[in-house]
Amino acid sequence: MAGMLVNGVPGTRVDANDRGLHYGDGLFETIAVHDGVPALWDRHMQRLLLGCERLGIAPIDTAQLRRESSQLCEGVAEGVLKIIITRGSSGRGYRAPPCGAVQPTRLVALYAWPEYPPAFWVEGVAVRLCSTRLGSNPALAGIKHLNRLEQVLARSEWDDPAIPEGLMLDGEGHVIEGTMSNLFIVRNGRLLTPDLSQCGVAGVMRGYILDSARGMDIPADIAQITLDDVKSSDEVFLCNSLIGVWPVRHCAGVDFPVHRPITRYIADRIGRQEF
Repeated sequence: MAGMLVNGVPGTRVDANDRGLHYGDGLFETIAVHDGVPALWDRHMQRLLLGCERLGIAPIDTAQLRRESSQLCEGVAEGVLKIIITRGSSGRGYRAPPCGAVQPTRLVALYAWPEYPPAFWVEGVAVRLCSTRLGSNPALAGIKHLNRLEQVLARSEWDDPAIPEGLMLDGEGHVIEGTMSNLFIVRNGRLLTPDLSQCGVAGVMRGYILDSARGMDIPADIAQITLDDVKSSDEVFLCNSLIGVWPVRHCAGVDFPVHRPITRYIADRIGRQEF
């Protein structure tokens, strides 16, 4: 790890009574850093503020977060910035203190850029199906809260470096997302991505691709997607703020075509953007 600020001060320790530690009572953002600049900053802050509103955490000062992030990112060619906001420290018990009664805890950390094989972007990735299911909860759907045990359990299901990601379904069998990514399928020239109104994380890159599709003249919709829909797709790809776009070459026993014109077009356009 290249550095961490806790409430603006260099260090790695938080109060043992912090509700983020006791209850996962908080939120986080994982942001790509290129040439010292946190990518898609405004979109990350919008989701973070939405999460604070949804959980009843006192609104954060995004300008302060930007200053602290810039302090860590200065001179960094490539890195991963992680921002964690917890409700703060309080006494024992689930009942949260009133909004504003405690000061939220603020962690800003910089990590090394992850190393993935270049083939993941060129040839595509193999994806497995996870047996761990996502529970439905509209109150938490979409936001990136600290409760990630479902993803932890799902990612613990395999240990094969040739398979970098697994798909997660909900209790009704709808495909929702990867353990660390969002899913898109292409059918008849149209982009489709799963409905996340009941569970899942509304990824920043997912939103960026949906908004950008209009400028690319590519129809894009949010829909309920089944495993059969994935298997019968013309193209499948995964996305998140760090990897950008990964084409999927194999999933659920199906090999997808090497020729992926829409995925390639989107990946090239996204790769050229200055976030």
